[in-house]
Amino acid sequence: MKFVTFTTATLLSTTMAFAAGDMVQGVTAADQSVANGIVSAEKITAAQNGWLVVHRTDASMKPGPVVAYAPIREGETMDVAAILTEPVAPGDMLMLMVHGEDGGNIVGNFEYTLGAKEDGPVRIDGNLVMTVITVQ
Repeated sequence: MKFVTFTTATLLSTTMAFAAGDMVQGVTAADQSVANGIVSAEKITAAQNGWLVVHRTDASMKPGPVVAYAPIREGETMDVAAILTEPVAPGDMLMLMVHGEDGGNIVGNFEYTLGAKEDGPVRIDGNLVMTVITVQ
């Protein structure tokens, strides 16, 4: 009986690891009001634990300073809310991006600063995993 349990557990963990590596990572979010001090993503799919990081951006679509972040889990995370750390006005563009939880000194602490490698952006084939919204 123990052998069957071990085999089943091994098979499940192998399947989950395979599925996580093959998942389509992304961020789903819509233009929204942030009057309540929160930026939300409807769904985030990530291959590892990490962070939803909200960067300022503009028409150049380059990530700017971080204005909010929230932890996310490997797999699918629904309704992720990040608390703003500074004022954001209607018309501002925000880039909601997936960052990893690696390279830092403390697991569970968001350690990224613009351009750093710690807890840095996730890229697939050189492209950032992100979406851009406009504040209403």
